Amino acid sequence: MNTPAGGGFQLPPLALYVHIPWCVRKCPYCDFNSHAAGPSLPEEEYVDALLADLDADLGHVHRRELTSIFFGGGTPSLFSAKALGRLLEGVEQRVGFAGDIEITLEANPGTFEQAKFRDYRSLGINRLSIGVQSFQEAKLKALGRIHDGSEAIRAADMARNAGFDNFNLDLMHGLPEQSIEDALFDLRTAIDQQPTHLSWYQLTMEPNTVFWSQPPVLPEDDLLWDIQEAGQALLAAEGYAQYEVSAYAQSGRAARHNLNYWTFGDFLGIGAGAHAKLSSPDGHILRSWKTRLPKDYLATTKAFQAGSRALDAEELPFEFLMNVLRLTNGVPAALFSQRTGLPLAQLAAARREAESRKLLLDDPERLVATREGQLFLNDLLQHFLP
Repeated sequence: MNTPAGGGFQLPPLALYVHIPWCVRKCPYCDFNSHAAGPSLPEEEYVDALLADLDADLGHVHRRELTSIFFGGGTPSLFSAKALGRLLEGVEQRVGFAGDIEITLEANPGTFEQAKFRDYRSLGINRLSIGVQSFQEAKLKALGRIHDGSEAIRAADMARNAGFDNFNLDLMHGLPEQSIEDALFDLRTAIDQQPTHLSWYQLTMEPNTVFWSQPPVLPEDDLLWDIQEAGQALLAAEGYAQYEVSAYAQSGRAARHNLNYWTFGDFLGIGAGAHAKLSSPDGHILRSWKTRLPKDYLATTKAFQAGSRALDAEELPFEFLMNVLRLTNGVPAALFSQRTGLPLAQLAAARREAESRKLLLDDPERLVATREGQLFLNDLLQHFLP
């Protein structure tokens, strides 16, 4: 049974995730809630629904300002600047923005237009996340991407020319028939574009995708390990510090929105299939999710929420650590009580066991996975299951 958190609890920072579920074409590896767009998008209707969805969740704000907003998808850059501008104006009227708010928009190279992205920047969107995945034609074709390598390079150029001095490039490794040389070529090409942030992660086969039912031939485990080690060495040498399992950033450029997730902060989620994690001043914590299919989401007027679940005190340690132990430097141990309201002593036995197995660093002031713990994170987390 969910019980109010104790005296150490503090309301965490609040972020907003906005899900725009349409894309040009569904990629065979993608398990996100994304749907191929028709000849026209219902921009006006969807913005109306997003604002009504937010209205229904305003009781969870508790006078907090938004520290970050993330437009994910799908491909949010399919929406016009006019539509996103109306949405941002409506959000700010309802919740309020921190003075240094980070606002990120996901974009794919095949959707880039210089004027459009200049307009995005003028709205206050100050960070882009560009879904490149690879710069090599054969790899992009295998992944079902609509752009080529030269378009990906032009997208980075256009981002800078539009005034974005903070942008992420999304790259995959472990691609079909990929060699170490292929993987390092992609990384070097990405680094040449001078992004402030790189997301570099391994392709995985997810249920309910084309790749799950028709899997391509992927590199063997030994080669995957070699790719990861060589890539991490290159990123470190080029000034991209790893701060999370698959996130690398120049100094001071870690993604603040994602850091909020990984430090067990709160986030509102609006849009088809969006998820949220929300706390109340008495320490109760709720996870909720919205109606998944766009047509159903647009058909509703008030009942956007498809389900919710209160987190029990017994499961909070696992929920908290599942996030914070992804961070290479972990978090201050005191954050556990601040985010959960539970005494740090509740972790003591499991911490000792994980430390004895060299999965958790023996540091009373911080909760940090060892290098081995990061590599075998699931094994580490098993110690904290309810």
